[in-house]
Amino acid sequence: QVQLAESGGGSVQAGGSLKLSCSASGYGYEINCMGWFRQAPGKERVGVAAIATADGSTVYADSVKGRFTVSQDNAKNTYLQLNRLKPEDTATYYCAVGSGRCTMVGDTVWINALHAWGQGTLVTVSS
Repeated sequence: QVQLAESGGGSVQAGGSLKLSCSASGYGYEINCMGWFRQAPGKERVGVAAIATADGSTVYADSVKGRFTVSQDNAKNTYLQLNRLKPEDTATYYCAVGSGRCTMVGDTVWINALHAWGQGTLVTVSS
């Protein structure tokens, strides 16, 4: 069973930056995709970025493309750099891992064979 632990959330003004971190432990299967989802109050959870552990290829939701950057090291840690933040980026951010491919569903990110979620970290962007 995989456990995920996020850190790095906080409050920032519009235009600012944050970096989120997620550490994975307790492997029981191969992790092929690590990614980030977010859930704003009263809205569904949606995928914003993901990275393949084998070759580092990335996918991004249109809403964050060019502002957010996902990275990973050795399928153990994943990071999300959030730049040029906007008030509409306010949400709880969750990391997730899976043994399937990183993919897109419409204009949002998904992880096939998703196995585990982190507990979430809150990002608040004020105008």
